[in-house]
Amino acid sequence: MRFASTRSPERIASLREAVFQGLAPDGGLYQPADEPDLRPLFEGLAEEASFVDVASRMIRALLPEVADPARLAERAFSFEPVLRPPRGDISVLELFHGPSCAFKDFGAGFLAALMEDFLDEERRRAVVLVATSGDTGSAVAQAFSGRKNVDVVVLYPSGRVSPLQEKQLTTLGGNVVALEVLGSFDDCQRMVKEAFLDPLLRRRMTLTSANSINLGRLIPQSFYYVWAWSRLRRHHLYFCVPSGNFGNLTAGVLAWRWGLPVAGFVAATNRNDVVPEYLRTSRFRPRSSVATLSNAMDVGNPSNFERLSAIFAGSWEAMRREIAEEVVTDEETVETIRRVYEATGEILDPHGAVGYLGAERFLAKLSGPQARSARVVTLATAHPGKFVEVVERAIGKRPELPASLRRLQDLPKRSVVIENGIERLRALLLDRFG
Repeated sequence: MRFASTRSPERIASLREAVFQGLAPDGGLYQPADEPDLRPLFEGLAEEASFVDVASRMIRALLPEVADPARLAERAFSFEPVLRPPRGDISVLELFHGPSCAFKDFGAGFLAALMEDFLDEERRRAVVLVATSGDTGSAVAQAFSGRKNVDVVVLYPSGRVSPLQEKQLTTLGGNVVALEVLGSFDDCQRMVKEAFLDPLLRRRMTLTSANSINLGRLIPQSFYYVWAWSRLRRHHLYFCVPSGNFGNLTAGVLAWRWGLPVAGFVAATNRNDVVPEYLRTSRFRPRSSVATLSNAMDVGNPSNFERLSAIFAGSWEAMRREIAEEVVTDEETVETIRRVYEATGEILDPHGAVGYLGAERFLAKLSGPQARSARVVTLATAHPGKFVEVVERAIGKRPELPASLRRLQDLPKRSVVIENGIERLRALLLDRFG
């Protein structure tokens, strides 16, 4: 598979180039330049295939630069998704069983293992620069902590991540540096993009990203769509994706373009509804993000919209044929957590609740034969224990924390507070790594 910039399709790059550059030289995002037909692979998957088996088959089919796909899959994924038994026509795909208890462990774990291999082969060092609205930074920090030949710098918006998310970012130390930015996630993301385009920084160090703008994190996120489909292939299947920066949804759409026979997707957002507005009106209007209870989705200018637009060749009509939209308020999020808990005993996190309500609303709009055979898989993207305050408000008790989160509570926070702007970030990077 070859890769190209969303802004210059004729500019072809290898996997190694795309992974370490992060952004293309023209400021665009790398994405597959080819659309392989993987239908024989999908049809040949056994229903009981493990996630690692599915991942190794996908790596072998898509990424010939990887010398040993099975070994890479095993090193990247020490955990699996969990597909819960359906409640009516909705199945919940739990993606929070990795080290940081969020879906982004899949992409971060793969990228960390891949980069470590490439850097070891080339005998050089790199700096991973990542902006986070919550879960991305903690997943990246956990995945890269202690890896050879790589340093990690995480930018997060001060006061806009949950207390546990902040602990996951700021307690590792070692090769992980946490920068607490006086601004929003959009400010953090802009600073990262400006750093990648800064000539002085690019001369002095190897800078790369582990955000969903990095192709090496995006592609492995397609693997769990394939894994879930392999278990539910008898159904007319839709995926409902809680969405903020839209990397997770883009990964699913890529799997569909490679031949995964799914009926469509639902983009479920909180009040930061830039993409749903586009799907309704054909107008894309980025704006400042609004703080919500589902904070990892508080994105006012989602980077991966550029990839989605390129996949659909800029056609609004083509995109809205495959992607429906639902918008969920904070009040509806809390009510959904309460209602689902009282009905089933299962606890959703705020992001999973946005997806669950989006799936319910989408199903309610279907009619005829399509409705009778439809099944929606909604993605549960984070463990409810990461959002203790919101869950307790909804159900009247605190969710149990997994052991990986409990041990963080008494560790000291270590972060560097910096102003919003590329100048301070440039100076810090040059001082530490230049």
